[in-house]
Amino acid sequence: MFSSIFSTAPPVDPHAPNFFPVSSAFKPEELFGELEPKDTEWACPGGFAVETQTFYHFLEDGTSIMCQVIHSSVGVWYPTIQFTTKIYNPNTKERTWKSLNVSNFVTPPPGLDKRSSKADQFSLTHKSKPGSDVPESYVLTANLGDDLQITLDIGRPATVPGFKVGKGPKGGYSYYGPDPKNAEGYMIHRFWPRTVATGMIVHKGQAIAAKGPGLFVHAIQGMRPNLTAARWNFALFHSEQHGGVHAVQMDFTTTDAYGRKGSGSGFVTVSVGALVLGGKLAAVTAETKWPDEEYAPSGLISRAIHAKTAHDPETGYNAPTELTFRWAAPSILPDAQGLLDATLSVDVGTPDAYKGLIEKVDVLAEIPYVIKTMVNYVAGTKPYIYQWQNPSTLHVSLPAGIIPGVSDTVEVEGELYNEATFIS
Repeated sequence: MFSSIFSTAPPVDPHAPNFFPVSSAFKPEELFGELEPKDTEWACPGGFAVETQTFYHFLEDGTSIMCQVIHSSVGVWYPTIQFTTKIYNPNTKERTWKSLNVSNFVTPPPGLDKRSSKADQFSLTHKSKPGSDVPESYVLTANLGDDLQITLDIGRPATVPGFKVGKGPKGGYSYYGPDPKNAEGYMIHRFWPRTVATGMIVHKGQAIAAKGPGLFVHAIQGMRPNLTAARWNFALFHSEQHGGVHAVQMDFTTTDAYGRKGSGSGFVTVSVGALVLGGKLAAVTAETKWPDEEYAPSGLISRAIHAKTAHDPETGYNAPTELTFRWAAPSILPDAQGLLDATLSVDVGTPDAYKGLIEKVDVLAEIPYVIKTMVNYVAGTKPYIYQWQNPSTLHVSLPAGIIPGVSDTVEVEGELYNEATFIS
């Protein structure tokens, strides 16, 4: 504490860069950083940090299920650990939501490494089978009350390695503050861009077979969450056509305090993503949008665009009514070199008649009370997450050899789950 009062460090130029995005840190050929075992270990950072492991899956009847473990550190307070799940059936419009503060959280559990965790209400067990068709998997079990129990076996196919943006130990990291080596904070995402789940959901005494593709994301916001980002976009497109097609994008925009010319130069957008085509990880994308520049012409594109917006009187935000997501990057498949380019657009309707809206999540109503007291959101703002699920078409340009019998272009029919988050 006293070092910050009696600091002898030289003064920092107020116009020096104080944000270093992962999307600008690596060359195109270095974007694919294959995950190592330690990358998906629980870090359980101290200070102010939020670490999450999130599993998204789509069942055969179109139902989507999200399960998430949240480890929240708030200074000297003991960490808060939550397990949340949301199940949505687009046919019946039934929505099931559970959020529990769990007890006796442990990582690693006895006999396992820190890729596994457990608490009284859930267990998440990592399993390795090197050399097999499914070299890694998680077994997730959760007892979320008398009316909801979940058991899932979530596997990562060998043809779809886990990734972070950038090779090496610094891969995946965006840094906040003027000195990346002594950063004020950081952001990192690690992905299994295509998973396959099998299992059972027991809801209100009724057993539902759970089988379908999905995504696993391990993320850390190594700073107060209201300082890391002002906006978020997330997209997960999936289709079982052509041996399995996924398009994943995670996009955040910094607050005004962090940019390449110091405080006041912020609202920098960082976007990272991936394309899985023909059941294989084909490309990793990343792009930075600086607020004082237009997007530069490039063969490397990763974008979430709110093509049209409308004022939503319920939340006070100009929320998207049409969105476009785009991915472009060189193929990482050695036997199918060339440039990949994929685009999808979705019309989500207007605030008085949204299409496929699952929910508008009032963030402050969901996060633990102790975090609310430590996070100073701007007076009058109320963070919201818009969640949609709609049919969509992914338009792909690709070299020969990725999808059998397909070269040049292909249109893939599938389902899109997307989120638009407004923090401030």
